[in-house]
Amino acid sequence: MIKTLQSAFSAETWSIVGPAINQTLYMTILTTILTGIFGLVLGIVLVLTDKDGLHPLPVFNLIAGGIINAFRSMPSVIIIILTLPLSRLIIGISYGPKACIVALAATCIPMFARLVESSILEVPKGKFEAAQAMGASKGEIVFKVMLPEALPNLVRNFTVTIIVVISTTAIAGSFGAGGLGDVAVRYGYARFRVDMLIASVIVLILLVNVVQLAGGGFARHILKKRHLI
Repeated sequence: MIKTLQSAFSAETWSIVGPAINQTLYMTILTTILTGIFGLVLGIVLVLTDKDGLHPLPVFNLIAGGIINAFRSMPSVIIIILTLPLSRLIIGISYGPKACIVALAATCIPMFARLVESSILEVPKGKFEAAQAMGASKGEIVFKVMLPEALPNLVRNFTVTIIVVISTTAIAGSFGAGGLGDVAVRYGYARFRVDMLIASVIVLILLVNVVQLAGGGFARHILKKRHLI
């Protein structure tokens, strides 16, 4: 066991794990950006088009919500398998970090959209009604009331989403995405290199903890700043 731990921190092990970290970070950053943008937009649309929303469109809301729920109900592995051919159409390849970004985004966007929706719905409706009574437009309510009031919860939920992205990149590694998941499967599992597996797990744990600390700290900073105002 001691030899295995020593090997997990050896130069030979990290010559393989090091490039995998870069691939994982590449996938995580791009997927997080796509998820943040499209998930936020979809979440806002779901709130606005709800029957009690600022721009009620019940039929559209039902259809959009059903599509989002359909993606959320499917395991990440199935979504990755289904969307890899789409990656080939978009970028010409169906393997590697770039190809799996489409699959990762398709997995995480629906989840974040629902989290955005729940964060906004937690804001007291009286604040929206007060803004409307003062003559604020729908755009002003969204960007000056809705999002600022929901910001602490949005930050917390976005933090959870990034952590899910990181874990999903590990799953995608078994489908040729590269990264730490690929190292864990190809070396740790297939070649019985426990040292590689340990090194990959350590990095994933560190990444998750860094994201959690940063996200939690930012959310607390926002709340503290509000209390001081």
